Amino acid sequence: MSQPNSPSQQPAGRDSFVTSLGAVVVTLGSAVGLGNIWKFPALAGENGGAAFVLLYLLCVAGVGLPVLIAELLLGRHSRANAVTTFRKLSPGKPWFLIGVSGVLAAVIIMTFYTDVAGWVYSYIFKSLTGQLSVEHTEAIFEQTISSPVSSLLWQWLALGTTAAVVIMGVSKGIERVIKRLMPALLLLLIICDIRAISLPGAKAGLEFLFQPDLSKLSGAAILTALGLAFFKLSLGMGTMLTYGSYMSDSQSIPATATRVVLADTLVSLMAGMAIFPAVFAFGYEPTAGTGLLFMTIPAVFASMPFGGLFTFLFFVLTAIAATGAMISLMEVPVAFIHETLGWSRRKAVALTVVVMALLGLPATLSTSVWSSYTVFGMTFFDLFDFFSSNILLPLGGIGIALYVGWVLRRDKFVQSGSNQGGLNNQRLVATCHSLLRFVTPVAVTIILLNGLGLFTL
Repeated sequence: MSQPNSPSQQPAGRDSFVTSLGAVVVTLGSAVGLGNIWKFPALAGENGGAAFVLLYLLCVAGVGLPVLIAELLLGRHSRANAVTTFRKLSPGKPWFLIGVSGVLAAVIIMTFYTDVAGWVYSYIFKSLTGQLSVEHTEAIFEQTISSPVSSLLWQWLALGTTAAVVIMGVSKGIERVIKRLMPALLLLLIICDIRAISLPGAKAGLEFLFQPDLSKLSGAAILTALGLAFFKLSLGMGTMLTYGSYMSDSQSIPATATRVVLADTLVSLMAGMAIFPAVFAFGYEPTAGTGLLFMTIPAVFASMPFGGLFTFLFFVLTAIAATGAMISLMEVPVAFIHETLGWSRRKAVALTVVVMALLGLPATLSTSVWSSYTVFGMTFFDLFDFFSSNILLPLGGIGIALYVGWVLRRDKFVQSGSNQGGLNNQRLVATCHSLLRFVTPVAVTIILLNGLGLFTL
C-alpha cells in the first residue's frame, strides 16, 4: 500500500492550477454555491438565527475542516481523479469505491442542481423584464417550475454554461473563470448588504442573525447544523479530491482549507445580511424555508426603492455562486472519463453533459408533467436529492475519514500535511488526523442515520 509521504509529480501533460491564490479561489468557488445564498439563510431562519449560526461554526471546525484537509491532501498526493486516487494509494483494495461514490454523487447532484440553477437564471431574465411583481411571487414561482419546456431550456442553459468553462481545461478554463466570478460575487454581496442594512427596521434582522438565543436550539437544529457543515463544503462528492490533485507541491493544504472554510462562512453570513434585514424591515417571515429565495426575496426587494435593480443584482450573484459549484461538480466525472478512458477533454465533457441532461429530464419534469410519478413516495427530483445528499455523500465522508484515520499512518499524514516538515503546522495536522480517526466517522454516521430517518434528537 502506498502512503502519502511526499506528493507525486504532476503527470506530463496533466493540467493544474497556475497559482496558489487561484487554487484557493477555485476551491472556494466549489464550496460557495446555492447552499450559501439559498440553503444557509433558509435553515438559519427556520432554526433560530444566530444560535444556529454559532452551532454551525462549531460543526464546521470539528467535522467539515478535517474532511476538507483530508480530501485535498489525498488528491494532491495521487495527482489523479477521485477513483484513481484510491487505486494508487491502496491498489487491489476496495477503497476505490469511495471515489466511485463521489463520481456518482457529482453526476446525480447535477441532475437537480442544474434544475434549481435554471430557475435562478430564469429569475435574472424575469427581473430584467419586470415580471417579478410583489403581489404574485408565489404564482410566478409555481409557473416557473411547472412549465416543462421552459424548465428544460433553462436547465440546459445552466449545463451549457458550465460545460463551456470545463471544456477549456483547469488553468485556462476553471481557474481563469472562477478567479473573475468570485470577486464579482463578493462585490454584488457587498452592494446588497449595504442596501439591506440601510433600510429602516433592518436592526431586527441583524440581531436575528448575530445575537444568539440559545433557548431556540433543539436536537433537530443540532443535526441540521452538522449536516449543513459537511455538505456545504462540497465534501464526499469527489470535488475536493479532484481539485486537490491540481494543487502544487508547495501549496499549504491546511492553510488553503482554513481560508476556504472562513471565506465560505463569510459569504454565508453576508448572504444572511443581504436577506434578513430586508425581510424584517418589510415584515416578512424569516422561516419561509426554501421559498425564501424565490418568493420572499423578490417580494422584499420589489418593496424597496430601486427594487428591480437589487432583485436583478441578487439573482446575478446567486447565479455566479451556482455556476462555480456546477463547474466543480462537472469536473469530477470529466476528470474520471478523461484519465481512465483516455478520451480528450472535449469528448469527456460531451459525454458528461449528455448523461447529466438525460438524467436531469425526470428530475426537471417531476415538478410539472411527471409530478404524479413517484418512487418510494418521492418525485424524481426529491429521490435524486435524497439518494445523493442522505446516502452517497455521508458514505463518502465516512469512507474518507476511516481511510485517513485508520489506514494511513499518522506520521505519514502529518508529513504530507506539513509539506514534509517545511510548514510549522504539524500539531494542527496531527489534531486533524485524530478528529478523522475518532470524531468524524461518528458525526457523519449520525448525519447518515438522521438522513435515513433512523436517528433523531
